[in-house]
Amino acid sequence: MVMMRGKEEIESGSGSEHMEGVSGNEQESEQQQPKKKRYHRHTARQIQEMEAMFKECPHPDDKQRLKLSQELGLKPRQVKFWFQNRRTQMKAQHDRQDNVILRAENENLKNENYRLQAALRSILCPNCGGPAMLGEMGYDEQQLRIENARLKEEFERVCCLTSRYSGRSIQSMGLEPPMLAPSLDLDMSIYPRHFQDSMGNCEEMIPMPLMPDNSHFPGCDLIMEEEKQPALELAMSSMDEIVKMCQISEPLWIRNNENGKEMLNFEEHARMFQWSMSLRENPNELRWEATRDTAVVIMNSITLVDAFLDANKWTELFPSIISRAKTLQIVTSGVSGHASGSLHLMYAELQALSPLVPTRETHFLRYCQQNAEEGTWAIVDFPLESFNENFQASFPRYKRRPSGCIIQDMPNGYSRVTWVEHGEVEDKPVHPLFDPLVNSGMAFGAHRWLAVLRRQCERLASLMARNISDLGVIPSPEARKNLMNLAQRMIRTFCVNISTSWGQSWTALSDSADDTVRITTRKVTEPGQPHGLILSAVSTTWLPHSHNHLDVLSNGNSLHEVAHIANGSHPGNCISLLRINVASNSSQNVELMLQESCTDESGSLVVYATVNVDAIQLAMSTEDPSCIPLLPLGFVIVPVGPTSTSTDPNGVVSQIPEDSGAENPSDSGGGCLLTVGLQVLASTVPTAKLNLSSVTAINNLLCNTVHQINTALIGGGGCLNNGGVVGSSAEPVAVEAAPPDLTD
Repeated sequence: MVMMRGKEEIESGSGSEHMEGVSGNEQESEQQQPKKKRYHRHTARQIQEMEAMFKECPHPDDKQRLKLSQELGLKPRQVKFWFQNRRTQMKAQHDRQDNVILRAENENLKNENYRLQAALRSILCPNCGGPAMLGEMGYDEQQLRIENARLKEEFERVCCLTSRYSGRSIQSMGLEPPMLAPSLDLDMSIYPRHFQDSMGNCEEMIPMPLMPDNSHFPGCDLIMEEEKQPALELAMSSMDEIVKMCQISEPLWIRNNENGKEMLNFEEHARMFQWSMSLRENPNELRWEATRDTAVVIMNSITLVDAFLDANKWTELFPSIISRAKTLQIVTSGVSGHASGSLHLMYAELQALSPLVPTRETHFLRYCQQNAEEGTWAIVDFPLESFNENFQASFPRYKRRPSGCIIQDMPNGYSRVTWVEHGEVEDKPVHPLFDPLVNSGMAFGAHRWLAVLRRQCERLASLMARNISDLGVIPSPEARKNLMNLAQRMIRTFCVNISTSWGQSWTALSDSADDTVRITTRKVTEPGQPHGLILSAVSTTWLPHSHNHLDVLSNGNSLHEVAHIANGSHPGNCISLLRINVASNSSQNVELMLQESCTDESGSLVVYATVNVDAIQLAMSTEDPSCIPLLPLGFVIVPVGPTSTSTDPNGVVSQIPEDSGAENPSDSGGGCLLTVGLQVLASTVPTAKLNLSSVTAINNLLCNTVHQINTALIGGGGCLNNGGVVGSSAEPVAVEAAPPDLTD
């Protein structure tokens, strides 16, 4: 293949003999006339022979070029220029690869630099206990202080271990113990779960998994120039498949008479899309998932398409499903900047809101196309493995088969969205509680995507509203918008922190298969959350109640709602600003709680965090409340089908949910899965070790919360005490009282 860069040299080489027998006048006349450029296209055999020579010798000498030109019927100059162009092409490829590697190394260096700066900022003065003034000490002294702090911490750990095994207390030579006091002051006997503690006065240091650095995205090879055309051809084939899967009913989709759900006819799919089936690798090792659903959302097609093509907007549109996403490369940007025809290389990590279900990581290509005659937009995602054989898949393996949606504009800014979610996933052990949810497609299927999309579109419509008459203590529509953005960040933080996203690992507190309590720790030095060592605990329990009856929360204390923002048609979709401990009537110590509750067909979500008055005033007065530290807590309620009973070897009876037979899971009457997530600041020092009392405290709080929720629901519901967090009415719990003065 002749490179376009060398076409000028080829012309000069092939035209030199032609001009030797031409006189000067004829040359001038020919120069005045526009010449028609001639191009020479090499045959497949010529390219093959030159490629073979290039692999052996990229820089052939004159004799080698002459011999090769005679064998291929080419001129030596043509052979020379081909090798020059081939070397240029190879160098460009190497430069691109080196550029990707250097960028990754640069990001790693930036992250390491930031980590070191954060570590230096957290150094404490050994004399006064306050922050050290690094500007007043040299580099060597800084390193000595860091090493001294590490040795003190190591010495205390050895003392604890020695005391444990020798049975007597080992003095720590007058050294002050590290800051390891538990963050919770709780009654440890409120729930019958006990921890063996044979250490006397010394607490055991428990090794806990730490949440990894969240600044790194798994990379992959970018689409080269010569791969763009095959990628576009594959995009067109995938677009044709997704349009047919959205529009055709039977025989491609068969409705189940028992539960009313649509099921993909795999035999018919294989017959209609043979090209797609030929790309399947090891079909016996991967489980096939396919779901379809349709919904009407309050957002026009242009805004939806823009959100799907922007990774950040896409993530904000699905905060409970997408833990992280990134556009790795814009392969084509469409015609004249128009979205139609654009092709993006993207990465996404999809999550279920529980550490008992592994996340799904996927690299895929997203293609967008408009049908102006029908007034529709179509978006399709198809796997990168389709034409990149060297692609390294994630674990567990998840291949996003042609999936996507068709968006049809409707009057008054509405859109009808038909969604198809289609993929192959490697079966990885999932807790029996979540097996029916995952295997039925409810955890990652089209039903959940559309339910969240419809609710989030209503939330965005409320966010952009300006004709709000009753704002309560909120001073302006702009302050209302900022408070909603703060609540959105609270929701995203909570969802990420209770799942296995970002490679976060969790630890079980017992070896029992029926135990669903998982704990983890993470070091936080970035803004947006309290700095220090965060301890998180999550537990999931099956309850024999519908998730529609669990829409309201109360913190168990005396609460007064000082601000209320409705962000959806359902009364359970709202944001509340609550004042805690109203009965104290203390204007000097005002405690506030920010809470958002969300509910849709896929489940309910309630998240809350305590904030001070200054933080709320900052959120209402600035456009960027990202600096406000939030440590959200809450719970997730997911509808499931009826349960079966199983007994473990110890005689413990547990209930395992079965697959629901109802079209709407909320109508099955089988119950729901309640996942409670708690977080506490175990230490303000990010490098501190976790102690046993903190784990015991948060575990008791977690189990007591679940126990009180279940007891309240069985007994008729209402506000709970002692840390319970639930109510059972359909309206928010509010006390009629004058709102507090937020200017204090």
